[in-house]
Amino acid sequence: MAGNARPRVVVIVVFDGVKLLDAAGPAEVFAEANRFGAQYLIRIASLDGCEVTTSIGTKFPVTERISDINDVDTVLVAGGDNLVGRPIDPALVSALRQVPGRTRRLASICTGAFILAEAGLLKGRRATTHWRHARLLGRAYPDTIVEPDAIFVEDADIYTSAGVSAGIDLALAMVERDHGADLVREVARSLVVYLKRAGGQSQFSTLVEVEASEPSALRRVIDAVAADPAADHSVKSLAAVASLSTRQLTRLFQAELGTTPARYVERVRTDVARAALDAGHSVGESARLAGFGSAETLRRVFVSQLGVAPKAYRDRFRTSAPN
Repeated sequence: MAGNARPRVVVIVVFDGVKLLDAAGPAEVFAEANRFGAQYLIRIASLDGCEVTTSIGTKFPVTERISDINDVDTVLVAGGDNLVGRPIDPALVSALRQVPGRTRRLASICTGAFILAEAGLLKGRRATTHWRHARLLGRAYPDTIVEPDAIFVEDADIYTSAGVSAGIDLALAMVERDHGADLVREVARSLVVYLKRAGGQSQFSTLVEVEASEPSALRRVIDAVAADPAADHSVKSLAAVASLSTRQLTRLFQAELGTTPARYVERVRTDVARAALDAGHSVGESARLAGFGSAETLRRVFVSQLGVAPKAYRDRFRTSAPN
């Protein structure tokens, strides 16, 4: 950007209980970009223009009210634990509802997506949030198309990102849109972060989350798979456990879990393999323990489900403690 060009104003919206990294992470990306020729002016806004208390108990300075936002380049709405499973401050929602017409692009970090959704700004749009809360976002706002595995989602002029550090990924993507690959590559190198993270949120999440009532045919099947993931769990054998026909079992899985018996078993085995890799087992040993049969089969499943190869996953999540 030329030296006399107008700075791009980035406003980060915060509130009491805001996750500190949700605000500080993206801010550091834009600030670092300024060292390499960008011109971002970073402001912090709250509902009343007063400082807020962050998730770690520290005070976070604020420069303006949300109502002061006008004709800015980017607005980022940070997240916080208090936004999930409880009512969101109506005044905060109302203030954010007025923002889209005052900015070129609007984004949320982590659970900040719940504020945008409550304000009606994600209606009919694709969006994401922290993997732990993606299912709740979809249930609470069925008119939002939730993509639970995405690190961030861009839908026209509204962006949403996954949990916490994904705000850094989103900010890097925005800098790349604004200034190109060469500049953002320097920013990523300077901050010692990946320019583009391999894989999606699945590599961090729990793939299998079951809410089956007890006792039930489905619970019997789930317990059988959990007890011995490497055993023969064909649809026919699982149907016998449930005392159902294969067709009935398939319908039950689809109705209750939104998947097929075979895909469910594959997810369980993938979680078992991840645990084995976390414990230091080789890819081959992990494949055997999980019931995949071969390292190549495990590799194909990992790449398909997690977007990353087993060895890369093991290296990424291996403990930092000395052997």
